[in-house]
Amino acid sequence: MRVVLAEDHFLLRDGVTRLLQAFGHEVVAAVDNGPELRRALIDLKPDVAVVDVRLPPDFTDEGLRAAVSARTEVPGLPILLLSQYVEPLYAHELLATGSEGVGYVLKERVSNGAEFIATIARVAGGGTAMDPEVVSKLVTGKSRDEPLNSLTPREREVLECLAQGMSNAGIAEALFVTEKAVAKHVSNIFMKLALPPSESANRRVLAVLAYLDR
Repeated sequence: MRVVLAEDHFLLRDGVTRLLQAFGHEVVAAVDNGPELRRALIDLKPDVAVVDVRLPPDFTDEGLRAAVSARTEVPGLPILLLSQYVEPLYAHELLATGSEGVGYVLKERVSNGAEFIATIARVAGGGTAMDPEVVSKLVTGKSRDEPLNSLTPREREVLECLAQGMSNAGIAEALFVTEKAVAKHVSNIFMKLALPPSESANRRVLAVLAYLDR
């Protein structure tokens, strides 16, 4: 993959660069501020961008805004946001640019190198990758009259796994239940949330995130 990396902390930027290179990927630009990020994304059109939400000069949401702006110039440009904090608003703004090729994970996930690289690859391939804590905040942030309230505690757990892009087998392993039980929970979730059933993992993620983003 050709990757543009935006991170203002030198050690993390250097560490992620080395990690990507160790897995055979090319970092075509490593920048530390919003304006340079936007230019790199538009000029280089990478396979994926790994972007810190907060960048100079204001350290608010420059990274997010530069990425969103670049996606208007390069539609479908895969973006994986990195953040030190859980902020559902960031996920909402990124999803507003399109639900394919987007991700939002906490920086602490970088410590698991192989998993982090797999997450980047999923986003680069047009998939969706949402941090479990982000998904949990999206779910619990819905109002009381939402259909989410009709879900059982187990169905909520399965919903969070679905939004993270997990397969039925993966959900079964994570929750220590059978795949048959997972399939039944998934069917109930789609019915209660009025979502079209799908066997495609990515379509399942997009359907769930579309609902959570409403």
